Amino acid sequence: MTVVGPFGLSVRDQALEADVQAGLAAVEEGLLEATKSDVPFITEAAQHLVRAGGKRFRPLLVMLAAQFGDPYAPGVVPSAVVVELTHLATLYHDDVMDEAEKRRGVDSANVRWGNSLAVLTGDFLFARASQILADLGPEAVRIQAEAFERLVTGQILETAGPRDGRDPIEHYLDVLAGKTGSLVAVSGRYGAMMSGADERTIDVLTHYGERLGMAFQLADDVLDIASDSHESGKTPGTDLREGIATLPVLHLRARAAATGSPADLELCEMLDGDLADDALHAEVLRRLRAHPALEQARRDTVRYAEEARSVLAPLPDCFAKAALENLCDAVVHRAG
Repeated sequence: MTVVGPFGLSVRDQALEADVQAGLAAVEEGLLEATKSDVPFITEAAQHLVRAGGKRFRPLLVMLAAQFGDPYAPGVVPSAVVVELTHLATLYHDDVMDEAEKRRGVDSANVRWGNSLAVLTGDFLFARASQILADLGPEAVRIQAEAFERLVTGQILETAGPRDGRDPIEHYLDVLAGKTGSLVAVSGRYGAMMSGADERTIDVLTHYGERLGMAFQLADDVLDIASDSHESGKTPGTDLREGIATLPVLHLRARAAATGSPADLELCEMLDGDLADDALHAEVLRRLRAHPALEQARRDTVRYAEEARSVLAPLPDCFAKAALENLCDAVVHRAG
């Protein structure tokens, strides 16, 4: 058994491991090439997060999905570069909106160069992704445009908040489907499509990516509270401090409203307090880690991962399918 990709994903076949490793190495080269500019400062800013590393979760999915066709087809690596560039661009914008100070263990671009340059650098990455897409054909452009619309819609819905009478948890899951699920779905779709897989396989891997993307983000929600050292480079409780109501918090608020528990209501009041206060922040984290709401969020993560696994059933048994199933396990493992 070997290990490849994020989260220590196990791959049980040397040929598959070699294909995936070679593909990811080519993606890394493609990312550096795509973020070069004739203006040295733009290159520095555009490569800031590329060089900071990252899980490369989306390119990994492209490489595994491509195994159901020709993994060496010329569009596979460029499509993986496109999805990662798009993801990176959203991180530049997200950090501005969230006023984040760290990303992947380094200063965020907005802290280093200011909000305006961070936003413009994100735009530069979108432009470079579009250039690569233009060479992949109109269908690839249409798929990316539809996914990007979903992504931006998810961000708008998150910013606007749930409308009156809407269940906040349902609203939040819709937000995640747009912000995260859409691009992970495209990763599965591009890998299958660019490799020449049949339509049924493309459809399976698209739906798999959507569900896996949801599980991936929900695992991040759990990690933000439960982990001592966040894998994304953020410190624990970052979302709490920034006032972002992730799934564990939403479950807590729902329980407090349903039961009227004094302890739950008190914890909700603490969440509404000044979490820039380190002592208050630490106490909220301590209580949330022991609260049933966190375990409920873990169960939701498992549910989405299991849905992703079940979607794979029509695919032929092979090492690539086993790796995709293992990826479901790896995502759940992150959440404990």
